[in-house]
Formats: sequence, C-alpha cells, structure tokens
Amino acid sequence: MAGPEVVVRSTAAPFAQQVEVGPHRFSADEPEASGGSDAGPDPYALLLAALGSCTSMTLLMYARRKRWPLEQVVVRLRHDHVHAEDCADCEQQSAHVERIDRRIALAGPLDATQRTRLLDIANKCPVHRTLTSRIDIRSALDDAAAGADA
Repeated sequence: MAGPEVVVRSTAAPFAQQVEVGPHRFSADEPEASGGSDAGPDPYALLLAALGSCTSMTLLMYARRKRWPLEQVVVRLRHDHVHAEDCADCEQQSAHVERIDRRIALAGPLDATQRTRLLDIANKCPVHRTLTSRIDIRSALDDAAAGADA
C-alpha cells in the first residue's frame, strides 16, 4: 500500500526546501553551520522524526491492544556516521556505518516482562523495518516543469 505523495520544492535560499504531504506543509533546511538558513529540520532529523514517531505510535497501539498501562512514550534519537573499525559487528573494516541510537522511555506501571516486550515491538515498527531492509530507490527525471503541480 503506497502512502501519500510527498512533494519537496527548492526555494531561493541555498538549501531550504518546502515539503508538502497531503494538506501538511513544513520546511526542511540545513543548519547555518552547514550553509543553510536553519528554516527547518535537516534531512537526517526528519528521518529520525519518522522513526521516533513510528516507534511511539506502534508501542501505544500495541499496549492499547494488550490493555497494558502504558501512559506515554518518549523516544530520543541521534544519528552518527561510525567508522567500521569502531563497529564490532561490522564485516568491512574500511567502510562507514550509519548508526542510529534510539532511547525509549516508557511511562506507566508496566512490569519488567511488558517493558521487555515493548522494546521488542519497537524493533518491529514499520519505519524501523523499512530502514533495516533492503531499499530499492528508483529515480527518474520528471518531464513536468519544476514549478508545476503534477
């Protein structure tokens, strides 16, 4: 099942982008230190937001279905490029590895078994599964004019 089309348009600013997802509009940009104007989150922050929001939604849905007393989920994420020689699980020692550290805080009177199960479920959220699967990105030029709403 395909999701809604996401449209990203460049602006006159060096890196600022206008993002449209259905009726939603927001900006993406690079920080000033990277030559942007910091008009919105950078692409990696948006990726982390997707993973964090999916994680939280998945855990809340699972807990509701099980009637577990999960009151709130807070997901904190960071992205880093790690050298493979720093990665004990890596096969290629000269490559870089993309690492996302995700910390999940669960509020509510959950027992240890429920907490452990929720951590397992976090690794099954759809965005997590997408990011850890083989991804096939197909790029093509669009014949429509850049400013046109196609």
